Amino acid sequence: MFALSFLVLLVAGVGWGYLKLGGSIDTFSADGISGDRPPGSSEGQNVLVIGSDSRSGENGRLGGGTGAVGRSDTAFLLHVYGDQEHAVAVSIPRDALVDIPACKGPDGRWTAPQHDVMFNSAFSVGETAEGNPACTQNTVEHLTGLRVDHTVVIDFAGFSALTSAVGGVPVCLPQEIYQRDLSPKRPTRGARIFTKGPQTVSGQRALDYVRLRHGIGDGSDIGRIKRQQAFVAALIKKVKSQGLNPTTLLPLANAATDAMTVDPGLGSADRLLSFALSMKRIDLHNTKFVTVPWRYEGARVAIVEPDADALWASLKANRTVDGKDASGKGSGKSSENGDEKGGGHADAPVSGKGITVAVYNGTTVRGLAAQAADLLRSRDFTVTNTATASSQDYASTVIDYGPGLREQAETTARLFAGARTTESGTAGIQVIVGGSYARNPSAAAGAPTRSTVPSTVADEARSADDDPCADLSYG
Repeated sequence: MFALSFLVLLVAGVGWGYLKLGGSIDTFSADGISGDRPPGSSEGQNVLVIGSDSRSGENGRLGGGTGAVGRSDTAFLLHVYGDQEHAVAVSIPRDALVDIPACKGPDGRWTAPQHDVMFNSAFSVGETAEGNPACTQNTVEHLTGLRVDHTVVIDFAGFSALTSAVGGVPVCLPQEIYQRDLSPKRPTRGARIFTKGPQTVSGQRALDYVRLRHGIGDGSDIGRIKRQQAFVAALIKKVKSQGLNPTTLLPLANAATDAMTVDPGLGSADRLLSFALSMKRIDLHNTKFVTVPWRYEGARVAIVEPDADALWASLKANRTVDGKDASGKGSGKSSENGDEKGGGHADAPVSGKGITVAVYNGTTVRGLAAQAADLLRSRDFTVTNTATASSQDYASTVIDYGPGLREQAETTARLFAGARTTESGTAGIQVIVGGSYARNPSAAAGAPTRSTVPSTVADEARSADDDPCADLSYG
């Protein structure tokens, strides 16, 4: 999305194709966006970018997913910091286990919330060819606690056209790749499709590169994410290197707008231009790519807490991957605690006045519900009940809440390190304490949420100016 917006900025800025662009931008309906959303912010913007592997139209010819239902093959949340000089794209694994809140289907009815399901299934709610980007947006807001300002969907055909229009993208591979690496059910190795080392890819070959999973690195989707991050970084670098040449800019901008389906807030050339203008000062080195903290859970991926919460908190506080204040108001100096003037202020102490909760023990440790209840009462929460949960295998604390209680649930979650909130049809708020609380009940206790990026994330960050041949382990 950063590269696409940059293309629109360049073309519209020099007066080429502006009127034509205004009629070629597809939008999706905002009716399915939840009314229970995190608060917005005047500092920075969050853009959700979804890659769809739908087989509709030209996508089937290019190798889209099987069946007629649109699926999300990749997704990342782009945060443009308040100073408009830094940006970070956070990849969310498609196999990550998340909670999907209520979503609107094509029949107009809202679904029941789902617990511990694959992240990419949100895009398939309703089982339509175009997918359900509003449901994915709801899920990301629920997961991160950040308001998504805009959502963009890019399909295979649009991606292919864009890479061809830009004249190819430089990539690098640690080994030779054969047809069976792309299609593991082939009985033979097949022909070689990629050589080892640096090369330039476009169109179908670019799609094959970003879809490649088997036969390289550890063969995982996480490894593929790293390769996709390297590709987007190289694409941005290639676009910026071409300069303001109207001969090349017009086909690039046409490909960019044809590639996208956007929310109504970006559904015109002037709105896209306005958004792109907000990013014109971001240089390559200050454009970062990271992955949400994760670990394997069987064949799926679990999001690691409290590291993930610390990452989302850093974005909310406009603190960069390397710890700098990028709110646009501070001195720009780094801080371990994120509390210098201008950004990353410590959260106010937790107050539960007016919040009523029931507490359940989701572990086999006796007395944990009563202990948590005492903590809540000490912060002025009203506790109506303590009991044993229906299951005693909760690894972390869950704050379950009913309609309209999201803000109160998030306040409650601040008392429990690594707690996640989940909406259900139940009335009120239920605190189900898990194993993480049993191991360290004083870990949160209302302490300020740190707004520094976990080292596990920062150490693996990629910049858009990195050499495409750097860090080729891919898992």
